[in-house]
Amino acid sequence: MKTIRRLIYGEVLGSIALVALGFLALFFFFDLVDELQYLGKNNGAGDSIYQVKHALLYVALLIPNHLYELLPISVLIGSIFVMSRLAQSSEYTILRTSGLGPWRALKLLLWLGAFFVALSFLVGDYIAPASERAAQLMKARYQNKITVGQTGAWLKEKQVSSNFIVNVSELSPNNEMHGVRIYEFNHQGLIVSTTEAPVAAFSLNTAWQLRNATRTEFDVTTSAGGVNAPAQQAKVKRTDVASYRWPTEISTEMVSVALLRPDRMATLDLFNYIRHLEANGQTSQRYEIEFWKKVFYPLSCLVMVMLALPFAYLHFRSGSISSYVFAGVMIGISFFLLNNVFGYIGNLRNWQPWLAAATPGLLYMAISMAAFGWLVLRR
Repeated sequence: MKTIRRLIYGEVLGSIALVALGFLALFFFFDLVDELQYLGKNNGAGDSIYQVKHALLYVALLIPNHLYELLPISVLIGSIFVMSRLAQSSEYTILRTSGLGPWRALKLLLWLGAFFVALSFLVGDYIAPASERAAQLMKARYQNKITVGQTGAWLKEKQVSSNFIVNVSELSPNNEMHGVRIYEFNHQGLIVSTTEAPVAAFSLNTAWQLRNATRTEFDVTTSAGGVNAPAQQAKVKRTDVASYRWPTEISTEMVSVALLRPDRMATLDLFNYIRHLEANGQTSQRYEIEFWKKVFYPLSCLVMVMLALPFAYLHFRSGSISSYVFAGVMIGISFFLLNNVFGYIGNLRNWQPWLAAATPGLLYMAISMAAFGWLVLRR
């Protein structure tokens, strides 16, 4: 049994590595071509010029994220190629006569799939977020900012005395915030003050230190207005301060999370950000779906090896296996597209986040079990 395990594992691992390498090389080329438009520019970042070596480093740092996205497809295509080739050369028939039954073969592939589940979790939760952040910070040295859209990141925080809405336009490579605006409201929904500063820095994750801030305070007082109703008088006080300390629990991670795409975050960062949104009465549907996708996505590697096993029981002696590999490519692409589509549909239709994230995997698992029952057990 050890010989059979060594044979199958060696063939499948080599094939998956080759497929993943081919995909990564293709995406590396596409990303590099996309970066050529920025060569020779510094975008106001001093004397630093964005050169070819910087573009190569930036594209290389994107590889772990591409590996995380392409790993289930690579597992499927590589496993289908090996299973089909073993069936074409009648090697799998010999293995079956040697005692490799359907359930034992499925167990072997599931153990292999478990290895890729752990690898996918490691890459997607630790390596890819760190490399993505390093890539964005490296590129920000030459673009001088990390931002999202045209309005930056919006955050909300509830405190004992007031509610705050915060806008951060950009995050610089040295972890400073640019274009900071803080709006303070009382519990009746009336604006109390606004604070604007061109630059702000984090202070021990318990406060922000705003430099050259402009603070505007609104004071509404009620006075006698005659026989009809009391009159309200609004007083506006505007002050300029060189340094202003704003106590808050909005940390560096929360701001960087808000400025990055949710699918590029680590699971723990997503969980903490969801708790922050819920504590401040904000919708977290989009981030909850991404959280559950992060939980279920590595498990898709198990589904892919289950889909590949029935290809070993297809009997053919002539012709190539290119059609089977092409079928594997189409199945993998359809899973990738369906996984994204269900995320958008779940967000629009307000589905349960775990259901929107788990449906593609459950659907393909049902297909794989049906194929296993029909082609393997019944025949």
